[in-house]
Amino acid sequence: MKFLETKLKGAYIIRLEPIIDHRGFFARSWCEQEFRDHGLNSNLVQCNISFNIKKGTLRGMHYQVKPHEEAKLVRCTQGAIYDVIIDLRADSPTFKKWFAVELSATNRQMLYIPEGFAHGFQTLEDNTEVFYQMSEFYHPTGARGIRWDDPVFQVEWQLENKIISERDLSYSFWQDD
Repeated sequence: MKFLETKLKGAYIIRLEPIIDHRGFFARSWCEQEFRDHGLNSNLVQCNISFNIKKGTLRGMHYQVKPHEEAKLVRCTQGAIYDVIIDLRADSPTFKKWFAVELSATNRQMLYIPEGFAHGFQTLEDNTEVFYQMSEFYHPTGARGIRWDDPVFQVEWQLENKIISERDLSYSFWQDD
């Protein structure tokens, strides 16, 4: 695996290094030791799948607060997504900055998202599936969200048509504590 740090400190795009032959390829997509060697949280305790029927589906921006903050490893296993993260760590030099990358079944890239980030994505194709691994169990009392269109962050989404849940539409705009 190749670990490429993004412009947001601690967040990485991870590229597979396939071994190719006439049958196809083989590649490692997870190695606890390699993640630890890069200073990343390698304690992944839960996996989830998000299947999205329509292009334009937007999910986010989600995060968990202390003591339940979670790191995530996100991969698109079918279709394609525009994956967005926002640094919510007040002590970070990239506080309130956002980063986006296209993850797809074709490019097979992954995004490592450290604790203290909000995460969301928009599907770029119909019938898109996203696979997540998390470092913390889901805790409803720690679950939070901020608006996908919050003017503080000015995220530039790829598609105008957006299919958004009532829950995600109900989130408040960011407020500094």
